[in-house]
Amino acid sequence: MKMQMRTVFTLVLFAMLAVTGMTRVASAASAGEIDTKVDGTLEAFKKQVPGGSEFLGKASGALVFPTITKAGLVVGGEFGEGALRVGGKSVGYYNIASASFGLQIGAQQYSIVMVFQSDEALKDFRESKGWEAGVDGSVAVAEWGAGDDINTKTFKDPIVAFVFGNKGLMAGVSIEGSKITNIEK
Repeated sequence: MKMQMRTVFTLVLFAMLAVTGMTRVASAASAGEIDTKVDGTLEAFKKQVPGGSEFLGKASGALVFPTITKAGLVVGGEFGEGALRVGGKSVGYYNIASASFGLQIGAQQYSIVMVFQSDEALKDFRESKGWEAGVDGSVAVAEWGAGDDINTKTFKDPIVAFVFGNKGLMAGVSIEGSKITNIEK
């Protein structure tokens, strides 16, 4: 029993150090580096999501996290940095982070494009000091079948999140409880 507890403690400590290390590495990005990655992510979004370009054109703004790294071994976490785009220009830089505890093992990376469909939702987000998905704003994670055009879908929530990786849109990923914080760049 004592040996099992020591093993669990060691694994938890390792996971916490890994998440802390991800945060330190990720926070080193400059505004220019983030903008370059955001540009690439938006291009990938427009290519992978039919109608994505038109949908973004109608949006009040889009918060783009090019690379979110999620890892866990009993204790897990995720971290990424991105930019808020309004009118095609970066108007702020943000990080996203969350922690979890439970049966989990592994790591993955993905991108998120959060689209603000109303000026009010965008204003509320920008005026917040620290914003939590699902608490400070309702966010719908978009899912649809292959071949669907995004402009034929009706999204009732004021904020719609698209989660995708190098193989296209990802299903079953939740951003509930993720903390989004403004960072100075």
